[in-house]
Amino acid sequence: MGELLVRHFPRSFEAQGETLLDDNEDSCNGEERFTSKEAIRDKNDKMNNEQNNRNPQTTTTNLSLQSNAQIKRSDSLTDRETWTSKVDFLLSVVGFAVDLANVWRFPYLCFKNGGGVFLIPYTIMVFVAGIPLFFMELSLGQYYKKGAITTWGRICPLFKGIGYCVILIAFYTDFFYNVIIAWALHFFFASFTTSLPWASCSNDYNSAACYEPSWNKNGDDGECVTTLNEHGISAAEEYFYKHFLGLHHKGSSNSSVARSLTDLGSVNWSIATCLLIVYLICYFSLWKGIKMSGKVVWFTAVFPYIVLSVLFIRGITLPGAEKGIRYYLKPNIEMLAVPSVWQDAATQVFFSLGPGFGVLMAYSSYNEFHNNVYFDAIITSTINCATSFLSGFVIFSVLGYMSCKSGKTINAVAQEGPGLVFVVYPEALATMPGASIWSVIFFLMLLTLGLDSSFGGSEAIITALSDEFPILKRHREVFVALLFTFYMFVGLWMCTKGGMLIMEWIIVYGTSWGLLIAVFCETIVISFFYGINQFVSDLKEMLGFEPGWYWRICWTIGAPLFLLGTIVSSFINYKPLKYQDFVYPFMANFIGLIFALSSVSAIPIVACFKLCTAQGNTFKERVRNVLQPYHQRTIPREYESIGSHPNEIIL
Repeated sequence: MGELLVRHFPRSFEAQGETLLDDNEDSCNGEERFTSKEAIRDKNDKMNNEQNNRNPQTTTTNLSLQSNAQIKRSDSLTDRETWTSKVDFLLSVVGFAVDLANVWRFPYLCFKNGGGVFLIPYTIMVFVAGIPLFFMELSLGQYYKKGAITTWGRICPLFKGIGYCVILIAFYTDFFYNVIIAWALHFFFASFTTSLPWASCSNDYNSAACYEPSWNKNGDDGECVTTLNEHGISAAEEYFYKHFLGLHHKGSSNSSVARSLTDLGSVNWSIATCLLIVYLICYFSLWKGIKMSGKVVWFTAVFPYIVLSVLFIRGITLPGAEKGIRYYLKPNIEMLAVPSVWQDAATQVFFSLGPGFGVLMAYSSYNEFHNNVYFDAIITSTINCATSFLSGFVIFSVLGYMSCKSGKTINAVAQEGPGLVFVVYPEALATMPGASIWSVIFFLMLLTLGLDSSFGGSEAIITALSDEFPILKRHREVFVALLFTFYMFVGLWMCTKGGMLIMEWIIVYGTSWGLLIAVFCETIVISFFYGINQFVSDLKEMLGFEPGWYWRICWTIGAPLFLLGTIVSSFINYKPLKYQDFVYPFMANFIGLIFALSSVSAIPIVACFKLCTAQGNTFKERVRNVLQPYHQRTIPREYESIGSHPNEIIL
């Protein structure tokens, strides 16, 4: 039988940026990318000489005698940067996944959706979709050792747009996320005073309805006294919305929004300065690559757990804490029949663990090929979920204390989103002995929680674009500087007095639907285009064992259904955007829907481009070529004579 000589380029060459396979793979402009043919041939000649010195006989290998692992990779040739230690990687992943939402969103959702009963749908969603998706993205990044764009181009060129989609989502997220970190930095600086500024009603922006936090108790038993603050406005709330953000009218006794999308007001330079400091921290943590950021996260990822532990102990010893914890955990079984409870659980699991931002792929791409990413996925996702649960005790013990102190119900005290950590918690801290110290460590915790998550989002963008366009990797310092400069200019819009309205618009429309659709496409491509058997085979090559049937079922059935149900539910339950008493105009919602689909549009746009530029005489051939995974493709026009290349294979 005749033998066909095929040139096989090991994936390690790709990691060096020397050869990126044909026009269906790694370039949206349909052009081949080589450093130079002469350079490649020179290197091949050098390798041939070394091979011939060891064995003068021409190296040919029959595929039946050589495993896929041997022909796919030569790690010894890879010059891609790797983590200094495994702990650096684990802390970076934990730091990214455990973010501000773990502190303010999960506890509130438990309270809103039936208390402890919310843990039932949440746990189901974690095991059916959350952890499997988390494991899937970490595995893909480690296997292909590239960022999101290049990785999806190799998995299935037709769906390379998924990579661009997730990078756009990370891009949009960074617009607003760093502004919230800047808020935490401002409160951190403002805490270095003997009298916290949000504890007083004697300022020019305060209204007649303002009341100062104070601890009322009946005698020496610490029992709460009901006061008449049901309709008052706390000093902390007026400080945040009237003075700091400038969103509400100063001196007014109501809490109506004073700004609009056409009247954002002037820039708050206090916030803008803090935002600049945040970007400087991010720049000097990321400009040199993971070697630098991997050291920074030793503090930013560990410190929050020290503070959470201290706040947990302090919180459960406060008067009224048991009242808040009861509200947090008291199960309301009837809530399981409410569809929105399951939707909230699914959304929280998804946004908390963080697949779909390209971060997990970027971080794991710097691992050694045979690193046990299975263990990493289990331990980091478990830490993330446990942190959310612990945060609930920290937050609601204080809410019980605040309810007891103010005479308000838990319902009246609890707030969703930033108000929980920038209004309610600061107010509670202001009533404690050593208030300034407690405030400093609390806002330092928020700062560190936010920073390492911001590191992850930015690194996803930097890694993906640098792998796709090597010139950016060669000029990383300049690229990162330009990226953060652009972020800074966009962020100034959210530093205005009406900036909160812009931020809410981006949060709702910029990430939610796009993220869900992107990860749904990921599961479909891996399960049915790339092939679940091929994916499991890749995992066996990398880990030395195959994941069990539980993982296969979750990837092919559980996760897609989970995501599809969440997407459909979110569309069905869509309501025009509203923030407090400000109703967004029709045009803002219309443009928002277009903005929401802007990231997703990258998937069909790139797919059409790939089909148009694919090789093949017929449409069927073009489709077959753009559906073919990386390791099944070769370059026929680069055939050379037998024995001229050490990686030639006889078929």
